[in-house]
Amino acid sequence: MKIDKKIIKELSDYLEEFNLTELEYTEKDKKIKVSKNNLSINPQNLPNPNNSSTEKISNTTTNKKNGLEVVSPIIGTAYHAPEPGAKKFIEVGKKIKKGDTIMIVEAMKTMNHIPSSFDGVVKEILVKDGQPVEYGQTLIILE
Repeated sequence: MKIDKKIIKELSDYLEEFNLTELEYTEKDKKIKVSKNNLSINPQNLPNPNNSSTEKISNTTTNKKNGLEVVSPIIGTAYHAPEPGAKKFIEVGKKIKKGDTIMIVEAMKTMNHIPSSFDGVVKEILVKDGQPVEYGQTLIILE
């Protein structure tokens, strides 16, 4: 079997362009899978063994210097409104409460409403409407 470097390069470019960690391509009896290791360790998120107080770390949100981050609990496509042309769930400067829907992430034809984990004011929206998102990717930052 001859390896087509052009296809591998093109698939690798798609990983970067769409911020994906893995991509699989199948054609007849050929199957090509490209992936990248996207692990990064932030020392601020690691527990401090010298600190006697315990800190609760949630898998959906983290508290950083620049605000409260709400992250995607699933992989999928993010949408800012319940349907095309409808009013967006959130906008920069809007005050929201814990539990309010901030956006929808579609995964496997299922629309998943993503709730805010905090009360706050929307400081920044980090994903565009229709953009693919990864598990743990920051969606918005609250003040």
